[in-house]
Amino acid sequence: MLLRLAEAQHVTIPRLLVESALASETSETPTERKRAMAELFGMHRLLAALSNNVNQIARATNATGELRAELRATLAKVRETAGRIDEAIDEMSTS
Repeated sequence: MLLRLAEAQHVTIPRLLVESALASETSETPTERKRAMAELFGMHRLLAALSNNVNQIARATNATGELRAELRATLAKVRETAGRIDEAIDEMSTS
């Protein structure tokens, strides 16, 4: 069981035991916090790339007066990413 938990958290068994012993019942381990922060940073990078796409689409729309086909897909991805960020924040606040 320890091996399975350690593998799921991508840590060694000794590290799992130390983190578990030092964590209170309601707090997350440093490994879990690191993973959550990495996920948030990844979503932040994705959101930055999406905002760049939105700016390019807006620039093209302003220049031509035509809506580009990828506008709907890009805006859908923005909404999806914003939802993922909301979910991650909710998870962190309930941990």
